[in-house]
Formats: sequence, C-alpha cells, structure tokens
Amino acid sequence: MIDQILEFSTNHWDMVAIFVLILATVVFVEMRGNAKGISPASLTNLMNNKDAVVVDLRTAKEFRTGHITGAINIPADKLKDKNAELEKHKSTPIILVCKTGMTAGTNAKELIKAGFEVYKLQGGIAEWENSSLPLVKA
Repeated sequence: MIDQILEFSTNHWDMVAIFVLILATVVFVEMRGNAKGISPASLTNLMNNKDAVVVDLRTAKEFRTGHITGAINIPADKLKDKNAELEKHKSTPIILVCKTGMTAGTNAKELIKAGFEVYKLQGGIAEWENSSLPLVKA
C-alpha cells in the first residue's frame, strides 16, 4: 500500500502539492484567532463552574424547537449588532452554539477581537442532541 502511495505521489506530484497546500491553508485558517471547540460535557462544566453564557446563533424559529437551558438567542446575522448586549458577560466565558458547529467558528472571531473569552460547541446542537442531553422547547 505504501508503495502505491509513493508511486502515486511521484507520478502525480502536482496534485499532491496542491492537496498539501490546501490542507496547510485549512489548518492555518482554523488555528488563527478562532474559538476553541469544546464538547457538550465541557460546555456543561463551564456553565456550572464558571457561569458561562451560551449564545445560540440559530434563527428564532430553530431556537424555539429546542435549545440549551439558559441560552440566549442571538441569530448569527445579528451578532455584530448585539455586541453591546454581551458586554455585561465579558468577564465570563461565552459559548457559541449553532446547528452543526460551523457558523459558531466563523462568528467567534468578532467576539475574540472585542476581548471576549469565546468557545464553540463542536458539532453544534446536533452533537448536544446526539449526546442525549436535554433541550428546552419554547
């Protein structure tokens, strides 16, 4: 198998170089100024021990279908406008939650620049549900 990989790499060095470049770019972008991803268990720990604030970035309709207890609903497209609302929570960790974890990572950068301690729930609310953790329906 290793022989085949080496043969492929030798014969298609240009494709391998492009793959390595793309991989390096993705790693660089993900590590640069992004929120640390945490598990549902770590989220619960931060909420219980450090009074972390959960900010649910989904739409109001999605939020009503089920959200983490105590979560604040600020849709992702309105997060920049609501920074002032979050100022009172600047001394506590902010945990961003979205549907799958992708939107939270993108939106975290603005809060990090503003001086917040920001985390994102890996896998989003879908991972929370997969872990059989409770949701509040409103």
